Amino acid sequence: MDVNLVLAALAEPTRLGAIRIVWDGGEHCVCELMERLQATQSRMSRHMGVLKAAGLVTDRRDAQWVRYRRNPDLPEELAAIVDAAVAAVDGRPRKAAA
Repeated sequence: MDVNLVLAALAEPTRLGAIRIVWDGGEHCVCELMERLQATQSRMSRHMGVLKAAGLVTDRRDAQWVRYRRNPDLPEELAAIVDAAVAAVDGRPRKAAA
């Protein structure tokens, strides 16, 4: 996985908002993401495709909807980048490295 691809994926506000939602460890339906981020289905699907291509999320089809979650196989160094981005947006201080 490419750090530049991850950073580019996080640079767009709707995608960063989606990551903030799925980064809680749960599974989220695209319909929930659409509602919470006030995005159309096509726009949300396009953004989630970018996040998936960057390796940040995985998806699962559930009838007519797609459910997204944090990629459990994301390398630790890339997860740390996302953790820092989410913390910065949420206004939380980042934990200092040991």
